[in-house]
Amino acid sequence: MEIKVLGPGCAKCKSTYNAIEKVIRENNLDVKLVKIDDIEQIMNYNIMTTPAVVVDEEVKIKGHVPSESEVRKLLGI
Repeated sequence: MEIKVLGPGCAKCKSTYNAIEKVIRENNLDVKLVKIDDIEQIMNYNIMTTPAVVVDEEVKIKGHVPSESEVRKLLGI
């Protein structure tokens, strides 16, 4: 599984990355976590609000920082 956090590096984007990283670490998951801050790459996903979370190339969350429970649900745990 590959998860991408899309955003220009704002506080919400960093919080999103940190929340996902924490859940992955706590559950010892084999997940590749990537931060994308290049505007051109972000635009390829047709999102207008950040942060956004892309799981295996499908946009799952956009425009808000997910809670840890939302991240767990997203990862199927």
